[in-house]
Amino acid sequence: NAQGEYYLTDVVAMAVERGLPVQACIAADEAEVAGVNDRAQLARLERHYQHRLAEHWMRQGVSFADPGRVDFRGDVRFGRDVFVDVNVVFSGRVVVGDGVRIASNCVIEDSRIGDHTEILPNCVIDAAEIGGQARIGPFARVRPETVLGSGVHVGNFVEIKKSVVDDGSKINHLSYIGDAEIGARVNVGAGTITCNYDGANKYQTAIEDDVFVGSDTQLVAPVRIGRGATIGAGTTVTRDVGAEKLVVSRVSQREIDGWTRPRKRPPDSS
Repeated sequence: NAQGEYYLTDVVAMAVERGLPVQACIAADEAEVAGVNDRAQLARLERHYQHRLAEHWMRQGVSFADPGRVDFRGDVRFGRDVFVDVNVVFSGRVVVGDGVRIASNCVIEDSRIGDHTEILPNCVIDAAEIGGQARIGPFARVRPETVLGSGVHVGNFVEIKKSVVDDGSKINHLSYIGDAEIGARVNVGAGTITCNYDGANKYQTAIEDDVFVGSDTQLVAPVRIGRGATIGAGTTVTRDVGAEKLVVSRVSQREIDGWTRPRKRPPDSS
């Protein structure tokens, strides 16, 4: 044609003229041989393909809130009794265990999700392994080379990178965990930061089992927190902490008598 393209139907005649063998191939779905001439037609075929994948998994026991609003962009494998809400994107190689619930607006790439784990809305999980019965989100980001044990909680506005978190530990609020090894049954308070980068190199933080980390704490790596230690809220940890120790580094509180709050100047009436 004028675009220099060959019509598929013309290919048959061309093959016959050249003495090539011609055999019939029955398409199971007319969409498999549909022509695509613009982006609108391409988008319609993509939706058809996505819906067909969703139907396949629904027959295997997976539930989708709306099979028209899920995207498969790789090799995805589901266990039984999985529920997937709207606007979830699966990319790369993803394995989802039995009984997993994935809420809306999540992106999961090259990751493994353990049985009966719950992913709350607006989470991004990339190249990570999450154990069974964990709870992730909402608004959590789990970055590459992260391994979370069973029963781990990663809450809202938490980012974890290249870290191992053992069974039953909780990082529930507003924290950054990078290049860390966290033991079992650790509680990481809101606003905790592992200070892993000095501007040139990355360093590791190690937190042993049963540690309690208070809110608004900075752990300046490299540093190790011993088993069962308690870090008081507002503490900056710069040296290793022994087992069962309490560490507090905050400034002492003072009350200043006779102080008055500055008053605003009256507006200029001129």
